[in-house]
Amino acid sequence: MKNAKEIKKIATSTIRTEADAISSLVGFIDHAFVRTVELIFRSSGRVIVTGIGKSALVGQKIVATLNSTGTPAVFMHAADAIHGDLGTIRKDDVVICISKSGETPEIKVLVPVLKEQGSSLIAIVGNTSSYLARQADFVINSTVQQEACPNNLAPTSSTTAQMVMGDALAVCLLECRGFSAKDFARFHPGGTLGKQLYLKVSDLYVNNPVPRVRTTDNIKKVILEISSKRLGATAVISGSKLAGIITDGDLRRMLEKSTDLERITAADIMTKKPRTVEPGTLVVNALNLMRNTNITQLLVVRKEKYLGVIHLHDILREGII
Repeated sequence: MKNAKEIKKIATSTIRTEADAISSLVGFIDHAFVRTVELIFRSSGRVIVTGIGKSALVGQKIVATLNSTGTPAVFMHAADAIHGDLGTIRKDDVVICISKSGETPEIKVLVPVLKEQGSSLIAIVGNTSSYLARQADFVINSTVQQEACPNNLAPTSSTTAQMVMGDALAVCLLECRGFSAKDFARFHPGGTLGKQLYLKVSDLYVNNPVPRVRTTDNIKKVILEISSKRLGATAVISGSKLAGIITDGDLRRMLEKSTDLERITAADIMTKKPRTVEPGTLVVNALNLMRNTNITQLLVVRKEKYLGVIHLHDILREGII
């Protein structure tokens, strides 16, 4: 067993080796890479990603990234492809084949079939003299000088390089398509990422009670309203318009300063011009407003009409933070 110092040294070396491998990829962004982006962008078909072993696992991640950023993609394992799954490929699909060596037996069986049926073939390969590289229409070079493995055997730097090149393709296509945050939200309706992009104040505040008092109401009624509605605050209404807000903090400060409570009204202790949000505001923007102003609730209004309250706890329950 290695001691703590040795473990840290190994981990640091691994990260540096892979970082160096990634940095060297910048020199491989060439005309073939550009043509690959153009080919996929203009294609009316899908991207079929295939590979064997660790490269297959990288391929699955690349497919997931492409799909989530607006480029339809399908993963096809190279071993399964030569045993019936070639039926996955359609006329206008573009095939990306991932391999470090470019010489694996499954790849050598698969490639001639792809060429025979007229598929466009892109190689992400670590050996530009390999069989796969020679047969491909375009080659994306993912060569690395050294694996992070001390024996230079286990795919480490090489698989990282493959994944980074896949990310580079996906991001280029994303930008070419003008893929926006709204598009991203459409493809990610679940989870925190999706909620940040589509969840609105109107989705949350409607589930809360609507605390309100009149400017002329006495302190007892204010306390009862805040306590019963359990949102830590109440809106103060004058006529039909919002006049202010009273929080439980305002009540504590009032009690510290005054002993004559019978004559105090809501108007005496309210904060005028409270922070408000429109129902159509994104929840993440409402959260940022709370953070910037160090408050835990916002009054929801539409055209100066008070509608309700959104509380920090509502946002916490949605997992936005």
